[in-house]
Formats: sequence, structure tokens, C-alpha cells
Amino acid sequence: MIEKNKQGAVLWLTIKHPPANALSTKVLKSLDEAITEAENNESVRAIVLHGEGRFFVAGADIKEFQGSSGQALAENGQLLFNKIEQLKKPVIAAIHGAALGGGLELAMVCTIRIATEDCKLGLPETNLGLLPAYGGTQRLPKLVGPHKATEMMLTGIPITGVQAHQWGLVNDVAKDESELLEKAGILADTIASKSTVTTSRILDLIQHAASGQSLEEGLKKEAKYFDECFDSEDSKEGITAFLEKRKPVFSNR
Repeated sequence: MIEKNKQGAVLWLTIKHPPANALSTKVLKSLDEAITEAENNESVRAIVLHGEGRFFVAGADIKEFQGSSGQALAENGQLLFNKIEQLKKPVIAAIHGAALGGGLELAMVCTIRIATEDCKLGLPETNLGLLPAYGGTQRLPKLVGPHKATEMMLTGIPITGVQAHQWGLVNDVAKDESELLEKAGILADTIASKSTVTTSRILDLIQHAASGQSLEEGLKKEAKYFDECFDSEDSKEGITAFLEKRKPVFSNR
């Protein structure tokens, strides 16, 4: 369900569930296991999430809806997506084809999103008499604003990768899947070259700010983390490398 391919300090996770990479119970379980493994592997500094075939993820597995508890389905998905969002390692979503329903909700919990220009991104649950339940109603308004989010969710009409970039839903766009993977790889390698002492703390501080907690508490945490980084081995290496005009070699300590 999830193919793992580690290239240097970057772990590539490929969703393989043809024909549409629907988020079945088995896919979610496999993704959960892969994320846990990456979280506990110190040699992994960045993750790229991609879908095999024609789509990133075209939605949830509708066939599993019959005879299931709606609340249980929602809560299980939310638990995993919260875990990905709160991960102290960056996750880059490389989106092509379509990211619809649960697919877009999965992309939204990733740290950074890159999409092909012609891919479709949307939350079409109203077409099924349902609503987004993996956090889409809460996260989309924060990314594109309440007015655009309302339009997307009430109409169920998807937008293109180009529109998503204009609206701030994705960080960058690519002409095709080949360029998409190239851009995602370059970005992941760049981030993975940094010290996890700093990147993990930056991600935590961003989560604090995004959650709407107080600026005062955020600044206190920022000063605390800066002090921890300042006293780290990697800070000493970074400063020494700068003075010696060479690239730093970080040990994540």
C-alpha cells in the first residue's frame, strides 16, 4: 500500500492503491506505520509523499462507507492526519492528477505542497450528501480564507493547481509529474541538509503560531528554543563552517 524508498536523508513514501489511490482502511494503516517508522528513524530528515499512477489521492474509499460508523471513520482519519501535521519532520506533498476529498485533506496536513498545474484539488463531499471529515472544514479556511473555502466546500467544484497556487493552497506548481518530482526532491534535499535540532523546533513554533495560541507564549518558546540551538553542536559547526567558508556538516546534536 505504501512503498518506502530512502534516498540519503529523504524518505519517499508512495501510495500504491490503484486505480485512484483511495484512502481505504488498509492504506491509512499502512501510512500510519510508515509515518511512525520515519518519526523514529533519526537518519530521516525529510519526507516526500506521492501517489503512484494517475492520481495523488482521489478520495476516501467509498465502498467502505456502507455499514460503517461515520464518527469512527472520521475520528480514525483525523487521528492519523493530526499525527502527520504535528510531526517534527517536514512532509512534502507532491500532488498530481487529483487530490480530492480525503486526498486534499491529507495534502493539507503536509508541511509543504507542490502540485502540477493541471491537477484538480477539491472537497466534493457535498455531492455525496456528506461533508469533509478528516479536518478539511477546519484547515481549508486557514489556508485560503473562509470565503474561498466556503465556495469550494458548498459547491464541491475543484480548482486547478494554478488556482491553488494563486490562492495559497500550494507552495509551488510544476508543468508535469516529472518536474513535480524533481522540484519535490530538490526541496526535500535542501531541507534535509539542515540540522534537525533547528528544523524540528521551527516546525513546533509554526504549529504554535498556527494554532492561535498567544504571541507572548510563542515568543517565550522561541527564545527557549533559540537558546537550545545556540548551545548545540550543530550551531558550533554551522558558525565555524560559515567563518571557514565551507558547507556545514550537521550531526543533529
